[in-house]
Amino acid sequence: METSKNSNIKIKKSLFDDFINKVYLSYSNIKENKIFKYSFILLFIKTILFILLISSDKAVSIGTNITFHSVLPILVYISFISLSLSFAFLFKGLCHLWFFTVLDILITTIYIADLWYYRSNHAFLSYHMLKATSNLNNLSDSVLAMGRRIDILFILDILVLIILSIKYSKIYKNTKRNLLSFLILFLLPVLYLTYVHYKVDILKKGFENEFIFKTSWSQNQTMASLTPIGYHIFDLYRYYEECQPYNLSKSEENEIKNWFKQKQEVLPDNKYKALFKGKNLIVLQAESLENFVINNKINGEEITPNLNKLLRNSLYFNNYIEQTYNGTTSDAELLSNTSLYPIRSGSTFFRYPDNTYKNSLPNIMKSLGYNTLAVHPDKGSYWNWLPALKSIGFENCYDSSYFNIDEVIGLGLSDRSFLKQLAPLIERQKKPFYSFSITLTSHSPFSLSKQYKQLHLDNSLEGTRMGGYFQCVKYTDTQIGVFLDNLNKSDLLDNSVVVIYGDHEGVHKFFKDEVDSMKNKESWWDNNDLRVPLIIYSKGLKGETISTTGGQVDFLPTISYLMGADSSQYTSSSIGRNLLNTKRSFAITSTRQYIGQDSKENDFFLKGIDLSDKIIRADYFK
Repeated sequence: METSKNSNIKIKKSLFDDFINKVYLSYSNIKENKIFKYSFILLFIKTILFILLISSDKAVSIGTNITFHSVLPILVYISFISLSLSFAFLFKGLCHLWFFTVLDILITTIYIADLWYYRSNHAFLSYHMLKATSNLNNLSDSVLAMGRRIDILFILDILVLIILSIKYSKIYKNTKRNLLSFLILFLLPVLYLTYVHYKVDILKKGFENEFIFKTSWSQNQTMASLTPIGYHIFDLYRYYEECQPYNLSKSEENEIKNWFKQKQEVLPDNKYKALFKGKNLIVLQAESLENFVINNKINGEEITPNLNKLLRNSLYFNNYIEQTYNGTTSDAELLSNTSLYPIRSGSTFFRYPDNTYKNSLPNIMKSLGYNTLAVHPDKGSYWNWLPALKSIGFENCYDSSYFNIDEVIGLGLSDRSFLKQLAPLIERQKKPFYSFSITLTSHSPFSLSKQYKQLHLDNSLEGTRMGGYFQCVKYTDTQIGVFLDNLNKSDLLDNSVVVIYGDHEGVHKFFKDEVDSMKNKESWWDNNDLRVPLIIYSKGLKGETISTTGGQVDFLPTISYLMGADSSQYTSSSIGRNLLNTKRSFAITSTRQYIGQDSKENDFFLKGIDLSDKIIRADYFK
């Protein structure tokens, strides 16, 4: 019996020793693998460079906004890189060797794609964006315009790996598959990440504001905690969660109702109430139209002479703030027509195109006896706008298939052709009507052909992004002028109100770094402060500039008030407020920046972003 026990102990010890020996050999195999070491070092350097870039506002230079309180983030970076490289040991021979290069190319593509998207939208790619691939049509110039010289650093290591792989190809030709090496590189990081998540995110034993698998209000901080590799692994989990039906709890429903009640301002009506009652409402959302160009000149030439002329008979809001998010142009349409902020992940129009908005602007106008019409010069699949606007309440929707595509500039049908064809379409509508349209030609990257340019720019401005932007805005302004002249000739403007606003910033949104580096620039070019003009024009109206700070979410209450709708139709469903009858002067950006008069209500109104997210995800108004 004793002999048998001793024998079992010896066998177990022998097996244990054999296992330890195999682990050691696998560790040695990893340690001596030159391509693995080079890949690891190069990916680590690339990751640090990426994190430093996104800590600057436009990811075009090394920034210092993201700080590390401990070595924890570095160990997290190492863990995710090890996880990625571990799969190489499941391959043998030259497949093992070239796996490192293929992986590096894949990760580099993700890094660069995230950088480019961040530069244009101050957010990173998500799995929700896979639904928006239809948007890539005709967008190649705009996408490539997001590239910067510093991005070359991200592809240099690929060349290094290719050269090294060719050099060591004979050595790796007989490499065997090593499952234990894979498990070491895969399981150890998983165990460490699990431990850190439990310690920092659950027990909260990290430094203040330190977290790992947790979404921050600032996406670049979340990215800095996880690296793009970890970020997109975590985003896959969030994507799964967010795709599940969202049901509001009773407490959340009460919170939403109480927020709307508390938001209300009880003020007596003023001169703006029902000012345009019974008039046709024509809304034009102008692509990338910023406020800083209004009433300004280049070499003595007005950039927006037609818009400037409209101001004599308009209510002009000069502190109107862009509030779009991942859905950019489509978010502006959502904000304006529903008075709700866009969702916090992905595009609202793609994720929730069938939502119900009982008190949307088209539905309010229908209750006043109006016919409603939405018209785009692009395909109905672009930002999924056609089904989304139908769901919002527009009775008739026409996309580019309705028009003669006789002149294409940039993204699609030129503003000249579109607005020329739009005028008779509007004139045929049964009165009164609400017509909503957008323009396209002034879209990034702001490069018009010579025959469309009208401004005479000097050599220092010609060929720059700013110069291109001025030319595009001038072109669109000219076409808006022709459009309004055509409506005036048919006497339609006599009983109509025309509203024009920008969907989001243009040159300052996409090329702020190039604007900052310009020489001999004028001071008014420097910063647009997220402002887009809101111009409400009506023949015979005495022009007035209103400097109250507001945002696109305030569009619906403001227009509804002017058109004579009862406030009960929107006060309990609109996140925004009526800018013509308010004591509050502020706006909240998509990145939760509070702009305007400081007050004790800052946090209360900031909460509106998260409540709006819940309202849309739960289809609250259905």
